[in-house]
Amino acid sequence: MGFQTEKALEETYVMHTFGRKPVEFVRGSGMHLFDDEGREYLDFLSGIGVVSLGHCHPALVRAISDQAQRLIHVSNYYYIEGRGRLAQRLSELLSAGEGAPDGPWQTFFANSGAEANECAIKLARLYARSRSARPDEPCAKRLVVTLQRSFHGRTLATLAATAQPVKQEIFQPLPDGFIATPANDLDALRQLFQQKGDEICALLLEPVQGECGVYPCTREFLQEARRLTEASGALLMADEVQCGMFRCGTYPFAFQHAGICPDVVTMAKGIAGGVPMGACAAQAQVASVFEPGVHGSTFGGSNLAVAAANCVLDTVQAEGLAANAAQVGAYLKERLAAIPAVQEVRGLGLMVAADLAEGHDANAIVLAALEAGLVLNATGPRTLRFLPPLVCSREDVDAMAERLEGLL
Repeated sequence: MGFQTEKALEETYVMHTFGRKPVEFVRGSGMHLFDDEGREYLDFLSGIGVVSLGHCHPALVRAISDQAQRLIHVSNYYYIEGRGRLAQRLSELLSAGEGAPDGPWQTFFANSGAEANECAIKLARLYARSRSARPDEPCAKRLVVTLQRSFHGRTLATLAATAQPVKQEIFQPLPDGFIATPANDLDALRQLFQQKGDEICALLLEPVQGECGVYPCTREFLQEARRLTEASGALLMADEVQCGMFRCGTYPFAFQHAGICPDVVTMAKGIAGGVPMGACAAQAQVASVFEPGVHGSTFGGSNLAVAAANCVLDTVQAEGLAANAAQVGAYLKERLAAIPAVQEVRGLGLMVAADLAEGHDANAIVLAALEAGLVLNATGPRTLRFLPPLVCSREDVDAMAERLEGLL
């Protein structure tokens, strides 16, 4: 069909919710994408942190193809092959760090990060109500604390949790019951719990804030968040949609770098390597408040998504991709920091941002990079974000950094 035809059709028939870049990708392999004219691109975005194994990894293609030939979907009214095993594996990964519970984690499977976070918010409110002296009456503990500059999704509830007024204003009125505090400000967090601890049912945070420019929460802040929520009887909920599933290297989840264990963890993006999937996992005593009919999803945890997610976990382990993310991520930060036009570099594993010096336009650099065969992303006027597949190598980093330095 070709790029110009596709562009014309989308301009006419697709809602304009994205400002699309002028390229049509039709094929991919590993770290590389190819457009409709056969041009090759080095991908340092991976579908916004989704294509964790690289494009069209043979094992994932085989797993999806094999499953599609057997059964694609039957709904959650029935048991399906592999879903229980996937939930068990997630439970084991969630319990890999310090402070993990003795019992299992239980998972609700959804289709996206926003749905996973919706589930977490509902779970927190219901858990608080179940612990109330009068669970049949409105519960006083219904306030969900989030962090300023956070991003939790685009549904009305997750948008209300997303403490970025510029994204919220045009959709007012949003659901109430959310309040934000600055990330890494220990005094502000303590003061908020001192003032409103009796109203707070949960603290929902991203251990590494991604959409605002890759800002990690400090170890001290995350540990204080755990201490305050435990003391007040609130849940600590980690939004690991972008920073989880080995994205930050070494551990499966970013919260494990801080030596804490939340009560609820949400995940999506890289969990199934490109097949839509989200998940909300909770420690068993919290998850137990959900009963049949309270929450659900038609497509969540489908046969196809489950097969893909199990394959991703198999491949991450077989190819040592957690260690690779840690090692190559550290090298990525070094190479970016050595570029004269880069002012600051931050991040964890293969979730990295670079702030450019004054006079550089990150969005213009992204377009110029595309012309140079490089897929990058800007999260602000002078901020570039790097989310390459977990198979990224030092050689890939060198190739990207050389092109980027030339463009800058």
